[in-house]
Amino acid sequence: MPIEPDSLTLTGLRVQAHHGVYDFERRDGQPFVIDLTVWLNTSGAAAADDLDQTLNYGELAVEVTDAATNEPVDLIETLAERVAQVVLAHDVAQRVRVTVHKPEAPITVPFSDVSISITRSR
Repeated sequence: MPIEPDSLTLTGLRVQAHHGVYDFERRDGQPFVIDLTVWLNTSGAAAADDLDQTLNYGELAVEVTDAATNEPVDLIETLAERVAQVVLAHDVAQRVRVTVHKPEAPITVPFSDVSISITRSR
């Protein structure tokens, strides 16, 4: 029976960025919140107590922030895809689920949040 991979979760990564379809979104920017779950095998890292054998979540948070604040895009779907590719660039990452929240989206009725979640594998 196959063993389920381990998972590392980073929740609530906050960035200020200039994504969106509308000119005012691009001009003024707005907050985005990113959640990640990365599936990987951590048994070697745990056995050796070696950070080099796993995913450094501090470095990953910086990489995701950099990716999320670079070149504006229209869609949160595009932003989620960009973030997924950053994560999967790490050899230890087997699969990733990315959720991008846009809590201040230009919606004309009361709402709490809008988000997109994608899952990508190598």
